[in-house]
Amino acid sequence: MAARIIVRIELTPDAKRRLMDISKRFGMTQISATSRLVEWFAGQSELVQAAILGQYPSEIESDVARLILQKMAGGSGGAGSGGK
Repeated sequence: MAARIIVRIELTPDAKRRLMDISKRFGMTQISATSRLVEWFAGQSELVQAAILGQYPSEIESDVARLILQKMAGGSGGAGSGGK
């Protein structure tokens, strides 16, 4: 098994409840679900990461979303692997 590093996260009570619901629904631990989400996020392009983190002004969010989808559809590889 690959080496692992433990990282603590801070969640709101609502986010914790939703994580518990997701974990139960898919039959996995909260640690496993969180690890998979972080692995997926880290594998995305900077464009996608910035969009997820809300780094673009609201005035251009729809333009950014359209650009991301165009890059993904075009197969340029610019928006990460998306569907791992």
